[in-house]
Amino acid sequence: MPGWRAWLFSLAVSILPNHCLAAKVAAAADLQFALAEIVADYSRLTGRQVSIAYGSSGHFARQIAQGAPFDLFISADEEYVLRLAAQGMLRDSGRLYAIGRLALLVPRGSRLTADESLSGLAAAIADGRLRRLAIANPEHAPYGRAARAALEHAGLWNVLQGKLVLGENVAQAAQFALSGSAEGGIVAWSLSLSPELARRSSAALIPAAWHPPIRQRMALTRGAGEAAIRFYDYLQQPAARAVLERHGFALPES
Repeated sequence: MPGWRAWLFSLAVSILPNHCLAAKVAAAADLQFALAEIVADYSRLTGRQVSIAYGSSGHFARQIAQGAPFDLFISADEEYVLRLAAQGMLRDSGRLYAIGRLALLVPRGSRLTADESLSGLAAAIADGRLRRLAIANPEHAPYGRAARAALEHAGLWNVLQGKLVLGENVAQAAQFALSGSAEGGIVAWSLSLSPELARRSSAALIPAAWHPPIRQRMALTRGAGEAAIRFYDYLQQPAARAVLERHGFALPES
């Protein structure tokens, strides 16, 4: 593009009204169903658009640290947000917006049974019925680290080595659990409650005491504009918080 055309294009973008510019959001994979509902409500009320990328919080944290042009980071692990804030990449340390929960997800027709004590999982390991179990990768996915802690609590982590299928994020772990790549998976409770997954599976909520709290935090990046600020504010309002709660998240005090 010739220099004058590039300049004209940048000028046109700069004078567009704010409601024409979509907030660019990096969001944890466990939020995809809850956030889709929140965004639909927000757009209907305000006419504003929100562009969301879902994935691993750890991957997004690295991308933001390297200058990725996101306006808002909605992480499944508050530590990623706090580290970026300490590096000066965010406006501030943000807000704690939810506490996540884990579930054992079992597809229809699986040889596993879903129970909160994981006794069915233990029995399936012992008698050889379990070949594969899906979890998010503990190296960069908060739900993967929580799944590991829960399995360690149940005394199952060591015996599962060689049987684990690791998803890049918790949504991919759920996909593996439902696709036949595994007999089940330990995933986000919020995903298991979605109609899309509930039709194809059963799930049991794993006790919160079995793993460290999945404290989920969000924050604006330093370059965030008005569109992102408005959406960030909306996420803290009762209507948005009610959607999160309905999708299986515990809510911190506002």
